[in-house]
Amino acid sequence: MPERPNNRTHEVFNQTPPFAGHNLFSSDTALMAALARTAETTDKRIFEEVGHVAGSPELAEAARFANENPPRLKLFDATGHRLDRVDFHPAYHQLMATSCKAGLHSCIWTHLKDGSAPAPDRHAVRAGLFYMATQMEAGHCCPITMTNAVVPALLHQEHLARAWLPGVLARDYDGSFQPAPKKRALTFGMGMTEKQGGTDVRKNSTTAEPAGTGGPGGEHYLTGHKWFMSAPMSDAFLVLAQAPGGLSCFLMPRFLPDGSRNPIAIQRLKEKLGNRSNASSEVEFRGTSAWMVGAEGRGIQTIIEMVTYTRLDCAVSSAGLMRQALAQAMHHTRHRTVFQKKLIDQPLMQRVLADMALDHEAAVALVFRLAQSFDKAAGDDAEAAYARIMTPATKYWVCKALPGVAYEAMECLGGNGYVEDAPLARLYREAPINAIWEGSGNVMCLDVARAVAKEPEAVARLIAGMGDAAADEPRLKRAVERLEHDFLKARPEEGDLRGLVERLVMTMAGTLLLQHAPAAVSDAFIASRLEGGFHRTYGVLEGADVAAIIARAMPG
Repeated sequence: MPERPNNRTHEVFNQTPPFAGHNLFSSDTALMAALARTAETTDKRIFEEVGHVAGSPELAEAARFANENPPRLKLFDATGHRLDRVDFHPAYHQLMATSCKAGLHSCIWTHLKDGSAPAPDRHAVRAGLFYMATQMEAGHCCPITMTNAVVPALLHQEHLARAWLPGVLARDYDGSFQPAPKKRALTFGMGMTEKQGGTDVRKNSTTAEPAGTGGPGGEHYLTGHKWFMSAPMSDAFLVLAQAPGGLSCFLMPRFLPDGSRNPIAIQRLKEKLGNRSNASSEVEFRGTSAWMVGAEGRGIQTIIEMVTYTRLDCAVSSAGLMRQALAQAMHHTRHRTVFQKKLIDQPLMQRVLADMALDHEAAVALVFRLAQSFDKAAGDDAEAAYARIMTPATKYWVCKALPGVAYEAMECLGGNGYVEDAPLARLYREAPINAIWEGSGNVMCLDVARAVAKEPEAVARLIAGMGDAAADEPRLKRAVERLEHDFLKARPEEGDLRGLVERLVMTMAGTLLLQHAPAAVSDAFIASRLEGGFHRTYGVLEGADVAAIIARAMPG
């Protein structure tokens, strides 16, 4: 009888090893350079430590489990009583505990706890940590962002701040479903959007009836709905409702002071394109207790600073995800052989990777310059104006750029990038959310236009500063001159705002890269983005030192 043939059909080779175990700080040259100049007073070991944990295989697995096992709504207990509880996979709690231990939910407010002076680089430090945490897993960053951003609003109401800030500032995480006084640490969510209004929150129809005398700090009963209420497992929420004196801001706890459940009736959890580890809900308020924060009728003004901080996080998060997409693409092309050559050694692929790296370099330069302006705004009018103008502008462009980078990175991996086994599929689904959350692209452009109309002298100083920084770079000087004309001498029409805001951001990015990046990076960026028109297809770079750009961006 003939011998049975070997039934092995093939061996696995020419496959890329898993991309895990990289320190997200020390393998990212652009990040290290940005923090060296914006977080000068901080010991860089904190970034090394968080970068090691956030890039670990253990947390990569937790991210996968948290997204493959999304939150579940538990409406009733066994006896039919309403629970309105959201249950999460243990991996989600592991991610939350990791970020809270690092202080991402509150570290910029540490001075409120111990009475010390605020650290001069606290926003830049947190931006660096958040940039890495979002690469670890983006969905859990939603409640992290809102808990951090709620503090300025709470400070409008002293007795509410006294009650809630200790739990917010605790370097701990407690995912249990019980009244706030029984918990080690607290998180916050937000509820602004209603069906009929969306971005136009002045159309909100939820009503707030005073329980007693009403007014700031007083209890009210809210009746209405929220089409999106983020992070419904949080211990409390900031919401907007129509009080007798107009649209006002309210703090709404999950549990009442007597320990009973506040009637927040969750209708459903939204089924979203991405952001699957995080719960987003549709809710009804049925005489739900909430306490007014800030002046009656000034709800938008009270909550706007919270929105500003969340917009910064949107931009930082998108820059972080951009880095992760680029790193995944570079890791794959470094190991994969096609047509007898490594992909990364092939000219077409080199141009694609270098082109993507330019947008990542620009995003990093922009978000850390923006964080720096938050650090300096309190004592510097010019920095405060920079933050007002460039927060919506930076959010607009960085969040818009991410989906394109994520798609191109996926294409670099081919079919391996499109399947769910690779993290790029999850990253790609995640990519659009930051451009939508806290104001879509058109809203950001309108906010820039309002800032320009309100503070033309501040915009003039900003543009003049770019002109000074352009030094002897004629292409950058021409871009600044065009901006000066279009923003200050002409009257921009609303329909032109996207193009104008994009040019504002690109010119600022060119200025920052000229100052801080290697010549290969700044020259290629200015030539491709500011001079001659930017091709929206990656890989159409001409005359660039692609080898130097790729070497700088290569992880590890």
